[in-house]
Amino acid sequence: MARPAEPGRNALLSAGFEVAAARGLAGLSVNAVVDTAGMAKGSFYNHFPTRRDYLVALHRDYHERLNADVAEAIGDMAPGAARLRTGVEAFLDGCRRTRGTKALLAQSRTDADLLPEVSARNDDAAALMTPDMAELGWPDPGAVAVLTVAMIAETALIELYDDSERRDLRDTIMAMVTRLPS
Repeated sequence: MARPAEPGRNALLSAGFEVAAARGLAGLSVNAVVDTAGMAKGSFYNHFPTRRDYLVALHRDYHERLNADVAEAIGDMAPGAARLRTGVEAFLDGCRRTRGTKALLAQSRTDADLLPEVSARNDDAAALMTPDMAELGWPDPGAVAVLTVAMIAETALIELYDDSERRDLRDTIMAMVTRLPS
């Protein structure tokens, strides 16, 4: 079982973001993490029993930070288009400024150890958006939310590769989900 958060654990997670940003998930070895953190290898295993446990903790920490950005941005807004847009913008802005986005958003989709985590985070995001889709009048708001999550994730990666905000894509996501089929 992993130990609770403390300076050593947090230093290892911070180092993981640096390594993931520079080398991707494939280059995220225990040795690279402890070298970046300036810690002994034994310290790593005091906090994380396995590399898989570490990857899961890193992935969760990444998404918890993004979710906090979204929660702060939407506050107590009522479900609907304005709340949806605010949440999408907060998520995408957070992806652009968070280290390790490419590894933890794109590469994690193909890492068997992280696939359950990716699915859980996507389900969480869709659940958060489902009331917005219902308010917008979608007959199957959950399905629309799932597809919107995919559009947002792809936009985050495009913005990362372009190294700039893509207003056209952000606006198109909103245009698509706020325009009901006739």
